Amino acid sequence: MLIRRCVLEGIRAGRISLAFRRWKRPTVRTGGTLRTAVGVLQIEALDAVDPAAITDADARAAGYPDRAALMAELDRAGTLYRIALRWASEDPRRALAATAPDARETEAIRERLNRMDARSPDGPWTASALRLIAAQPEVPAADLAAQAGQARDPFKTRVRRLKALGLTESLGTGYRLSPRGQVVLAALEGRAHSKDGQD
Repeated sequence: MLIRRCVLEGIRAGRISLAFRRWKRPTVRTGGTLRTAVGVLQIEALDAVDPAAITDADARAAGYPDRAALMAELDRAGTLYRIALRWASEDPRRALAATAPDARETEAIRERLNRMDARSPDGPWTASALRLIAAQPEVPAADLAAQAGQARDPFKTRVRRLKALGLTESLGTGYRLSPRGQVVLAALEGRAHSKDGQD
């Protein structure tokens, strides 16, 4: 479920509490969470609704000036769903990324990366992706993917898996290694990594 940044900010501030989407099949569920650029959102309710039942108040709760503005964006095929949501917490990956692992954690991460490499149909990729991001922070994902010999979307999926381990951070454009990722890459390359990030 994609949400514009301005809407995310409204949800975090408590100004926006609803979203409306037309889907053939919902991509969220009641009680689930959604990780976003502003943190974790809690999905409090998901209901199929009759378009005629939507009010101006519903539209304002979704960040629109009135019902007409909302419905103009929903003029497409699919069942209309009303999603009640709220900001729940900061993204835990942020805190994880800022925490340098000790030797035991580093070894556990290395083993996890080895398993990811072993399951890859085109061979090991985790260390090379980390090196690429370390060498070229803030470079667009499409450019990095081309250098890695991959299409952009599969490359971004792989980077998201590294981000889930706290090893990378997404920027406005491209990525960078997190402090955690710097320690892990140094370990993968057999280098000592000091606390200030210098070898």
